[in-house]
Amino acid sequence: MTDSSSSADDRAAGRRALSLPVRWLLMAFAALCVLLGMIGAVVPGMPTTVFILMAAWAAMRSSPRFHAWLYAHAMFGPMLRNWDEGGRVARRVKWMATASMAVSSAVLVYFSARRPWLAGLALASMACVLVWLWLRPEPGA
Repeated sequence: MTDSSSSADDRAAGRRALSLPVRWLLMAFAALCVLLGMIGAVVPGMPTTVFILMAAWAAMRSSPRFHAWLYAHAMFGPMLRNWDEGGRVARRVKWMATASMAVSSAVLVYFSARRPWLAGLALASMACVLVWLWLRPEPGA
């Protein structure tokens, strides 16, 4: 798709066409989010899903090709399609997030003896996120 047809599509959909610098900033933000999501896939305590969702949002506004690549990606595509279909989160993702937060919680409690209130705040935040996550519908449910 060329820039001119993309602008025409944006105008036809009622969206204002973005300037080139804004599109480049959004594309850089999308790439950064994908990188952080990839890191989050292997580092306990760091999220993956939220970064990939932000990357898809930014790519949708800046680069149809990058957006299509995300949706075709073997790891990120199913996650994005599930989210588009009603905010669904796969059970495997829920369990991985739970395990990751459990490991992070143990490390946090171990290293935060001097500031227990800070650990308590972080643990309460993680608990809220887990409750929200487990209340999300699952694909095929």
